[in-house]
Amino acid sequence: MNKYMNLAVEHAKIAFHNSDVPVGAVIVKNNEIIAACHNKKNTDNVAIYHAEILCIIEACKKIGSWYLNDCDIYVTLRPCNMCLYALAEARISNVYYLLDSDYDKNLNSNFNNINISSIDDIYEYSSLIKDFFKNLRDKNDVSRET
Repeated sequence: MNKYMNLAVEHAKIAFHNSDVPVGAVIVKNNEIIAACHNKKNTDNVAIYHAEILCIIEACKKIGSWYLNDCDIYVTLRPCNMCLYALAEARISNVYYLLDSDYDKNLNSNFNNINISSIDDIYEYSSLIKDFFKNLRDKNDVSRET
């Protein structure tokens, strides 16, 4: 039995006993557990408190970086798209799960209730975002030279 998945299942049981969807997750780096969490969406009344998101937060705090390169996640249920995007953003290397999920089918019906509209950029926000990334690139170029 995989010890990491075993811990993820234990966390899923905690979520179950707390009336949350029973999902548990464990993030591992170099064979060391750096985060283990369970769903708290209902417990804490926060829509994004999925086990994977909470694990990412805990792991980032533990290693002091949002880069979770060379980390793997073990999760009891296949991550939803929100969690998959977060895992990709965090640079997680591998995702291992036990069961598939229909969550995205249910979530997709909620998209019909959302109106998304662009507003004219009279605030010069485009300059702010461009300057940020230009400064970041310039900073990285300088650090590579030294």
